[in-house]
Amino acid sequence: MKEPMQSGAQVYSKPALFLYDFFVLKFSNSFVWKCPSKILIDWYNQHISANHLDIGVGTGYFLDRCIYPKPPKISLLDLNPNTLEVSAKRIRRYQPQTHQADILKPLSLDLTFDSIAMNYLLHCLPGNMHSKEMAFQNARSLLNKNGVVFGATILGDKSRTNFLANKLLTLYNAKGIFSNSDDTLQDLEMHLANHFNRYSLKQQGHVALFSAHA
Repeated sequence: MKEPMQSGAQVYSKPALFLYDFFVLKFSNSFVWKCPSKILIDWYNQHISANHLDIGVGTGYFLDRCIYPKPPKISLLDLNPNTLEVSAKRIRRYQPQTHQADILKPLSLDLTFDSIAMNYLLHCLPGNMHSKEMAFQNARSLLNKNGVVFGATILGDKSRTNFLANKLLTLYNAKGIFSNSDDTLQDLEMHLANHFNRYSLKQQGHVALFSAHA
């Protein structure tokens, strides 16, 4: 049975995904959020394993470009069938498994992983950072011993935003594309500490990059 899509997932139609790499990953990351995609690729390269789950898969851009320690086994999990299809096609050389599911609900995957990415996922999930805590709990349940959960999220703090960032944060939150008005670095750190034995967290522009170990 298919899950009903949240607003943050629903926006990613196939036409929108056609423009995603250019507008989000090239233009917005560099000029709006001040965190160029090269930084996110490096973050993948530092943490990805050959037994990997990607949650909130976008277009598969980072999985296509990152460097794996050996030929990988990759699983893709997303609520939106369009992103799953586009990403799976893009990295078809790795024969990924796809799973349509909501990370905020209990998961029924009979698999565990050495690395799990939640890249640009949290700011699209509904509610505030506290209501998104289930994403960390569910991800941790799929993590092998000594495994790592990592990713990045756009924060909602407008106090240091440039003009474009301010306008896009307002627009995206009004339309339900983002739900990050109240997302802070402090709340993100609290939830990482609640669910993981050790973690690292840093901010680049308006983006928080995190990694956490079971």
